Amino acid sequence: MKINFSSFHSEQFSFAQDPVLILENFWRADERKMFREAMARSTWTALADMPPVAHAFQNCGNWLKAEIAPGEGTRFMERVGLPCVADYMESFPNIIGRHINFNYYSYGTGDCLSTHDDTDDAYTYAQGKIPPTRRLALATYFHEEWQPDWGGELILYKETAGLNGKKNLEVSQCISPSPGSLAIFTVPQFHRVCRVDTLAGNHKRLSIAGWFMTEH
Repeated sequence: MKINFSSFHSEQFSFAQDPVLILENFWRADERKMFREAMARSTWTALADMPPVAHAFQNCGNWLKAEIAPGEGTRFMERVGLPCVADYMESFPNIIGRHINFNYYSYGTGDCLSTHDDTDDAYTYAQGKIPPTRRLALATYFHEEWQPDWGGELILYKETAGLNGKKNLEVSQCISPSPGSLAIFTVPQFHRVCRVDTLAGNHKRLSIAGWFMTEH
């Protein structure tokens, strides 16, 4: 489903029936500004400085990642903790724990994310831990401006039957990183982030992305 947030009724939506939710104009301009200012105060880590992640996502530029401070994290969860999210998360049996993991991301010219389905947590496994199960992935955008020819789209795929039992991937959604928009989709689902074009100049694709997870 793709809909303007002002027209969205969360209690009428189900991820079990529709695996992708795109809400346009989810964030007000003042909220986007607040998160951009928080990003400016953050300490960023480059992809090259995260060896397990860089190994999993080779030739993807050198995008940046930063932790969200507690205050902004609380504000974020107050907004994105929609009833349809809670309903889907509680639909899984034998849950013993619920987890979230969201971070700031900054993509500049040449940065991208190759195709994956979010089932392999390279960073957590590298630390010798067994991660919780990712159930819903989220990406939402806070930059002031983004033009159609700047790239950075979120591409979702569906699996189709191919020759000799092999599976093919076909594009099911092309989601523009429109300022203030929010995308949530079920995991596993193959997806990628298109490379940011040189036409973007010094503009950064600023987002919060991560997962709602369960422990069993």
